[in-house]
Amino acid sequence: MHFPTIPTAVKLLAPKALHWEIRDTGQDKKLYITFDDGPIPEVTPEVLEILKEYNAKATFFCVGNNVAKYPELYKRLLEEGHATGNHSFSHMNGSKVKNDEWFSDIAKCREYVESTLFRPPHGRITYKQVMELKNQYKIIMWSVLTGDYDRNLTEQMVLDNALKYSRNGSILVFHDSLKAKDKMLYALPRVLDHFSKLGFTFEKITA
Repeated sequence: MHFPTIPTAVKLLAPKALHWEIRDTGQDKKLYITFDDGPIPEVTPEVLEILKEYNAKATFFCVGNNVAKYPELYKRLLEEGHATGNHSFSHMNGSKVKNDEWFSDIAKCREYVESTLFRPPHGRITYKQVMELKNQYKIIMWSVLTGDYDRNLTEQMVLDNALKYSRNGSILVFHDSLKAKDKMLYALPRVLDHFSKLGFTFEKITA
């Protein structure tokens, strides 16, 4: 079952080192668009063109294996002013492997993605893993999971999730992957257009 937002109780019970949204003391309206699992040439360049059209900055949580295969595309992310984060080298699920193996995969990604931002693949991370990583990384979760990867959701449902649950300081998750491509490319420009008209800006996450 897909849950587009995280219940408040879950956030309160989770370790404080997990970041679910970004609040500041200013009055500006800000959203934080993030992308998981890329970069890949079949999807990421289209994302970059859409972001450019709305003067939007985003944060790309990159799989190290993709960066190793497409270093020029990774370089383009940085040159165009976006932030990048570590999403492990092989998109390894931290709840299904031994900790040493998982930490090694994250360290391997860091050879290609120079960032102190981290998002756990599949959103799975244990308390012990958080304690191990919190001094090395700012661990970024989310407040809005669009569900663009979910075969049970239509493209309109993905868009509705983003529009309904986003607010000032929200971290939204999209995916620059083949699996999510069609739904993401439908929803992304409409989200940017909608919130631009409401006076929002789209910012990258800083370490």
